Parts: sequence; structure tokens; C-alpha cells
Amino acid sequence: MIKPLALLFFLFLLPLPGTTQTLLRPDRVFDGEAMHPGWVVVVDQDRIAYAGPESGYRVTRGVTTLDLVGHTLMPGLIEGHAHLLLHPYNETPWNDQVLKESPAERAIRGTVHARRSLMAGVTAMRDLGSEGAGYTDVALKKTIEAGIVPGPRLLVAGPALVATGAYGPKGFHEGVSVPLGAAPVSGVPDIIAETRRQMGGGADFIKVYADYRWATGAPSQPTFLQDELDALVATATSAGSYAVAHASTPEGMRRAVMAGVETLEHGDGGTAQVFALMREKGVVLYPTLAAGDAIERYNGWDGDADTDRIRRKKQSFRLALESGVTIGFGGDVGVYPHGENYRELELMVAYGMRPLEVLKAATSVNADTFHWEGLGRIRPGYLADLIAVPGDPSQDITALRQVPLVMLNGRIVKQEIP
Repeated sequence: MIKPLALLFFLFLLPLPGTTQTLLRPDRVFDGEAMHPGWVVVVDQDRIAYAGPESGYRVTRGVTTLDLVGHTLMPGLIEGHAHLLLHPYNETPWNDQVLKESPAERAIRGTVHARRSLMAGVTAMRDLGSEGAGYTDVALKKTIEAGIVPGPRLLVAGPALVATGAYGPKGFHEGVSVPLGAAPVSGVPDIIAETRRQMGGGADFIKVYADYRWATGAPSQPTFLQDELDALVATATSAGSYAVAHASTPEGMRRAVMAGVETLEHGDGGTAQVFALMREKGVVLYPTLAAGDAIERYNGWDGDADTDRIRRKKQSFRLALESGVTIGFGGDVGVYPHGENYRELELMVAYGMRPLEVLKAATSVNADTFHWEGLGRIRPGYLADLIAVPGDPSQDITALRQVPLVMLNGRIVKQEIP
């Protein structure tokens, strides 16, 4: 006998007479948590109406069936660390992008990058700073939401905050004023004011550089005092937002974690003690493996014997895995080509993370971390941001290099499956 509540839930899953739904029939479904052979997914308008064994769904009139033989259906990828307004540094160095490319040019490039990302299966993205282009990322987000240009749903950081004197471009004498890649601030009052200014300008969250180089070629050092970081996080939190931190030194990471940031970007110099603290405080790590790999290749590395940078990155990533800190998917794409987001996923596996955990990082973990309700999982009532990839990515992560089907808000935006 079906209980009343169960009956109501079952009836909710059934299509209403005359409605148009899409039945997606892949070989398997990754729902953001586990792989399910033989499942089907039903999409009704912009939402998932059913996910489960086909025997549990009653096909009625108005249903379009899309067979995805040989494919896995999964939530759209959520890229956790991107710069849509940057392009690969081997094309144009970062300094020249900031100094010589106007915000208008960079905005136009950003629209191209957004479309490439979407076509690669990235249906949602967190952009970690405009890198000298002001609030151009906010404008790009608005044009995507308005349907003017295609792209993933976005969260954007705006200009980001850096300690006075610690960011670039550098190398000019004191009489030359140059645009900087982030907003320089010093002292608690200045930090509070700039945090509020950026939130008022449309930033979804606040990014802070907790450490950086004081001179070109110098090693990174912590840049903000603890009370400065504390004030930044408190200001963002009191306004209903949150803060994230660029940090790669043990002390910069520690200060950022103690201040209460929600995510930590890079973490190259992370120690077992710092990662244990991150786990205790619930701070999620975005290791950006692909960016470091790309920069070394631009410098002539052929991928064989590990460079010092790659060796250190592998070590810190391994320590993070061993510590049990939550690791999200975010590759710092923009340092390398947009649309090649899969590079980070493949390196996460190559550096020791299990493929199924990598898939979670790119879907449910990122959705939870970014407070995106209704995304990152295949469940009734969730938004129908879906992709299909050939084979089984939990066995071969390189399957994500090919994304022949992309659905955003229940609408197919790419279909290359016969």
C-alpha cells in the first residue's frame, strides 16, 4: 500500500496531460554523488522531473525521447576558478593584457570565452577577478543573464583586493601610474570601504590576495595583517556575502583560514598543519593544478621530469588529499585556453584523486560550496543543467574532453549525438 505522502511524491513525478517533456535515455547517470547504470532522466521545462530506473516513469503523450547510447548523463560542470577576461599567457603576457587591452576588447574576448566554456560542458562558473578590467565581469554576467550572449551562469568577484604595493603590473618608476590587476588597500578602514564598494559594484563575493610577491621574481609573502583580513571577512559576511582568498604560503593560508574565508585558491605551499586547519574550519581548496602546469610548459617544460614547481604542487596536493580537506574543481582557466577546463580534471586524477571524487568536485561539491541551490545534482526539482559525455568518466576522466550534448535551463544548446 502506498502511503499518502509517497503517493503525492509519485504523482509529482508523472507528466501532466498535454505537457512537453524530454526523456533522456543514456547508458548511465552520474547524479552528482554516484553512478547509476540504466537510469533515465526526464526534463520538464527548466527542471528535472524524474531521475531513476525507466520502469519508474510512465511515458505519456507529449514526451520527446533522446537516446544517448554509449554515453553518461551528468550535471553540467561547475568551474570553480576562472578568469573569463584573460586569455593564455603564451599568446599575450598578463602584464600586456592589463596594460594594452582595453576593457572593451577584454569584454568582447570574454563573450567568446563564455561561449567556449558552455560548449565544453561548463554550465556554471565562478570568475575570480577581472584582473584590471574593473567591473567588466559584472557586465558580462548581466549580458549572459539577459540572453544577449551565450554562456554559463556566473558568480563574479569584480576587481578583487590586494595589499598596497603587492600586485602588478610592476617595473615602472615612481612617476608612472599604471592600471593594476586588483584594488590596492591598506589598513582596516580602507579595507572596509573597498569591500563595501565592490559589493555595491555588483561583486557576488570578495576575493582577497592573502599573500603575493612584493617585487618581481621575489617569493610570495603574507600581505595583510590578521586584523585586516578579519575586517574584510566580517564586512562581507555582515552584508550577506563571503570572502575567498588567493594564498600559497603557509602563513598567508593560515591567516586567511582564521579570518573565515570560505575557499582558498592555489595552496601551493600548504603544509599538513594548514590543511588540517582548513578541514577543521570547513575551508575548501581550489588547487589550480592546470595553471601551474601551463605556465611551466610556456617556460619550456616538456612534461617529462618534474620541475621544482610541479614537484611542490604534487606534494601539496597529496598532503591535501591525505588531510581530508574538501577539494573543489577550479583550474585558473584563462591562464590556459577557455574550453579546455578538462585539463584540471585530468591532473586531479593524475595527482592522486579518484575519478569519481573528481566528478563530485566538479558538480555537487562546487554547487554546495558556492551556495548554488538546485544545481550540481540530478534530482527532481533541480535545474536541468545537464551534459552527456561518451563512455564512463568515472573510469576514464578523459571522456570529459568530448561533450556532445549540453543542456542549460532545460534547453539543448549543443547536440552532436546522432
